[in-house]
Amino acid sequence: MDQRVTKTIIQETPDHFVEAMAAAAFGVTIVTTNGVSGKLGLTVSAVSSVSAQPPLLLVCINRKNMIVDAITSNASFTVNMLSEVQSSLAKSFAGRPEMGQKSYDFSQDAWRENSVAGPVLESAAANFMCKLETFQDAGTHRIFIGRVIEAQHNGALPLVYSHRKFGKFLSF
Repeated sequence: MDQRVTKTIIQETPDHFVEAMAAAAFGVTIVTTNGVSGKLGLTVSAVSSVSAQPPLLLVCINRKNMIVDAITSNASFTVNMLSEVQSSLAKSFAGRPEMGQKSYDFSQDAWRENSVAGPVLESAAANFMCKLETFQDAGTHRIFIGRVIEAQHNGALPLVYSHRKFGKFLSF
């Protein structure tokens, strides 16, 4: 039996769109930057590959967040793809720390500075250090496209987010 619920998206209220997007599964990242505008990090799930030649990544962040101006000014960022055991770190950098944690706290794990981009989370499943190629405002968000200068991975499985919960990738 088909259990689909269909609702019309109304332009003035994004509720139905947001609910439908909650059904999608996304990898979880912490996007970081460091430079003249400061050292900042934010949990972001809106990250996508744009091109392999040249290597480009797309990151979307709400323009109300102060990291938007910092990335724009610093002209660089790092995408740290979290591993399946890093949900507490994701919560911290989303501003929803668990008991005993602080929000946006770089002392919670091993980070190293990168001269090209932002702080690199050493235990992340993958890291992509980027120079800002271009950006575009769209709706409530700024879309950053970064040229990947350096990338690394350690083979760990990624942390996944769907239906407002963190989960693990399962292979069949």
